[in-house]
Amino acid sequence: MKRVFSGVQPTGNIHLGNYLGALRQFVELQDDHECLYCIVDLHAITVPQDPKVLKEHILDVAALYLAVGVDPKKSIIFVQSDVSGHAELSWVLTCNSYTGELSRMTQFKAKSKNKESAPAGLFTYPLLMAADILLYDVDVVPVGNDQKQHIELTRDIAIRINNTKKKTFVVPEGRYMKEGARIMALDDPTQKMSKSAENVHSRISLLDDPAKIKKSIMKATTDSEGVVRFDPETKPGISNLMNIYSVLSGKSLDEIEKTYEGKGYGDFKKDLVEIVVDALAPIKARYEEIRYSEELIEILKDGAERAKAIANPVMQRVKDNFGLGL
Repeated sequence: MKRVFSGVQPTGNIHLGNYLGALRQFVELQDDHECLYCIVDLHAITVPQDPKVLKEHILDVAALYLAVGVDPKKSIIFVQSDVSGHAELSWVLTCNSYTGELSRMTQFKAKSKNKESAPAGLFTYPLLMAADILLYDVDVVPVGNDQKQHIELTRDIAIRINNTKKKTFVVPEGRYMKEGARIMALDDPTQKMSKSAENVHSRISLLDDPAKIKKSIMKATTDSEGVVRFDPETKPGISNLMNIYSVLSGKSLDEIEKTYEGKGYGDFKKDLVEIVVDALAPIKARYEEIRYSEELIEILKDGAERAKAIANPVMQRVKDNFGLGL
């Protein structure tokens, strides 16, 4: 089976965009791939974190992995910092990369914009991401389209090193989510749904209660036409809501349009509230069942050991090819 790696930062509650764009892929892939799913806590500290809060968020994300259907018997679930190879390989990659290629990364440019100086970790962040992938001889990386540049950098570095240091790395392929599954902010459908947005009604988090879900959807930006029609260019708000409706209900966009022909946004939004609440209820129930259990800790400990069993031989190969250690 081909090997898959992906990770989620422990920086707050996972939202509907994360779930529909990434986590549902995680569940689908585990049936016919060897999957490693990581909580990438080292990435989180590129910005200041409260240590106690960060530890809680690590467990929150681990519990949500399980709640959405990631199976620890089929997949390896672990915390990034529990496997030292991530940081170790990141340094090797740093020494084989160039400031020019890192300075061109669009996410760094966006996050450092209008700042006199930025954390060095933010600049080298793509190299840690590359280490996450290359450490496990990964074949496939399921990510959003906004991460395509990071995957291309990872491939470039792997090929560059392979050309001078034997065949050190497996060169991975990106698996990019379908555009229709890209979920935008409810208050501004030109922007991606984000955990960090100030307006809590810009997103629906997986653990939101029904009242919050209802309020967020009913407040969601639409347009003055009042017609339920999929047109991302001229009607981005209602089109975004239709995407959510379609993915969670299994109905096509054409079916949704026909269902609400002659009806307004009020009827559509009320039905969407019910669909979202029903879809998230079992996730929330499973999360509450496992979040404070010893089972969760044991799954993460076991996952770290299984991850190390793959990572250690790869790291030894890297050391051998670079002449490191004895």
